[in-house]
Amino acid sequence: QVQLVESGGGLVQPGGSLRLSCAASGFRFSHYAMRWYRQAPGKERELVGGISSTGSNTNYANSVKGRFTISRDNGENTLSLQMDGLKVEDTAVYYCNVYIRDYDYWGQGAHVTVSS
Repeated sequence: QVQLVESGGGLVQPGGSLRLSCAASGFRFSHYAMRWYRQAPGKERELVGGISSTGSNTNYANSVKGRFTISRDNGENTLSLQMDGLKVEDTAVYYCNVYIRDYDYWGQGAHVTVSS
């Protein structure tokens, strides 16, 4: 079955960096585009960005463009989110996502708190 497991969350000061990883299994990882979403307390889940199946194309929400970088390793079935220049408003639970045959699969989420 499809499994997505995020790791790497934590507490960081404003301006700092964190790297999230998502280990994928149960599907042909290299065949699917992947996405990162986040959900801040009291807010709806929002798209952070996505990456094509080969990794050649990425897109980002305006709020994170230039600060966040999405990458993938198809040999290791791993998706990554490098977050630099973190802001207090980046505090959220971050989820990796894959859409397969009309169904959205989600990981359990990684908590990121940006605070001084």
